[in-house]
Amino acid sequence: MTSPIFTLCDEYVSRWAALDPVAAGNDGIDAEFAAATDYSPDGDAARAALIVETLGGLASLRPQDEADVRAAAHLRERLEAELASYEIGEPLRAVAAPFGLIADLRDSVDLLPHGTDDEWRDAAARLAAVPEMLDGWRASLETGLAQGLRAARRQAMELAAQAELFASGSTHRDFVAGYGDGPVRGELDAGAASAHAAYAEAARYLREDYAPRATETDAVGAERYAVAARISLGADIDLLDAYEWGWAELGRIEAELAAEAELVRPGASVEEATAILNETQYVEGRDAYLGWLKERHDQAIDQLHGVHFDIAEPLRTVDVTLALGSSSGAAYYSSPSEDLSRPGRTWWPVDEGRDRFEVWSELTVVFHEGVPGHHLQLGATRVAGDGLSRFGKNSWVSGHGEGWALYAERLADELGWFSEPGTRLGMLAASALRAARVVIDIGVHLDLPLPDGSKWTFEKACEVLRDRGRCEPHRVHAEVVRYFGWPAQAISYKLGERAWLAARDEAARRPGFDIKRWHTAALELGPVGLAGMAEALRRIG
Repeated sequence: MTSPIFTLCDEYVSRWAALDPVAAGNDGIDAEFAAATDYSPDGDAARAALIVETLGGLASLRPQDEADVRAAAHLRERLEAELASYEIGEPLRAVAAPFGLIADLRDSVDLLPHGTDDEWRDAAARLAAVPEMLDGWRASLETGLAQGLRAARRQAMELAAQAELFASGSTHRDFVAGYGDGPVRGELDAGAASAHAAYAEAARYLREDYAPRATETDAVGAERYAVAARISLGADIDLLDAYEWGWAELGRIEAELAAEAELVRPGASVEEATAILNETQYVEGRDAYLGWLKERHDQAIDQLHGVHFDIAEPLRTVDVTLALGSSSGAAYYSSPSEDLSRPGRTWWPVDEGRDRFEVWSELTVVFHEGVPGHHLQLGATRVAGDGLSRFGKNSWVSGHGEGWALYAERLADELGWFSEPGTRLGMLAASALRAARVVIDIGVHLDLPLPDGSKWTFEKACEVLRDRGRCEPHRVHAEVVRYFGWPAQAISYKLGERAWLAARDEAARRPGFDIKRWHTAALELGPVGLAGMAEALRRIG
């Protein structure tokens, strides 16, 4: 019989999905379709009220077993973190690029099931609802401005550029074309036209109406950053200590990079080794790139299953997708739906006109986004049994999840998987980027000095990310825009990896440690905030 705590978790997911069908659909939650989320102040207030009501109900319940203890602790931690964000008015200044509302709306169409005419009608309804949803969002922003809650001008301008890109007519064109000719085609065409017009109006509003009233300051400051860090990490941490650790970790990785460059060519600098690899380790053409990606995803699953992990049958396939014209700047992952009808998917941005792909630097990203990274971790929650609540199966703590994905890259290195020329250099360069994220993100938002005493600016952040974070030049701008507009998310990778490695090292010192058993038990826990992760992993042995 389901415990009262598990029942409350289930009820929260269902009620939240009804209040935010766009996010619920993007997360793959099995819920009745609704075309639109209310992003107006009334919609924000309804979601906050649900959190308050659920926390009140939780306070009156007592855990019956260990699964209840975990479920209650996770629900409480996540909802308290979200409520703090509402209390300081974050939904009233929700202007962020490249990952923000406008990207969510675009993805919410692409991720809808669309096999039958009825499903295509749902897609047409979602497209037609984009103007209404953006109107509600603008009402929230106007309310925020009236209360002195302003987003950064830089984010408004960057989001306007993204909206203009989506308004070009190509954003939903390929999706609608996939239907062909049939009874729903007229609704789809009309819906797509409405959505594209709404993106254009959003771009105009951001440029002409919002940006002049936005703040010129990119940093969010200590109070807002602490709230954001709690959401991303599931912990309150010493941010000054993390800033200093980030600089030290970046220096350590740079020493490894220099040694690895020597293996590409004796005496070569990292820059010279990178240039050599870019001219030798690549594939040409999108079909070849997609084929390479699929092959590497499949290899990872074949090599891990039954050896270091037991991978459930539904998770032994990853849908690899080229995200044409994406402005995300980096690959990303979307999890399977609750019923597993929608597979886990990795998305690989491809800029218009790009036809050459330097794959030596991307093998590590395959392990991060696919297996043993996000696909294995998030997929494990989908197939978890009764020991994990529905809320646990459908929630996310970035420090836990992104930390695991970096741990997955480190595990691949330990297994010797970076044997192809340059691929270990690619892994280390990616690790340097994540360390650079820590210092940029904390330094910018808390206005901390660089080691030489200088102040952070957008240009300085781009310089550090490019020169010390080894970020590819075409990605630098989008990456830094993301850090400035999504405070504290960027620190979750390295700080999460640190927590996972510390927990495994502690477990490995105990008699009878078995890494496959430990991996299985760790993934079965589901998402956990970093504040409670060490103890939760300690209890699994």
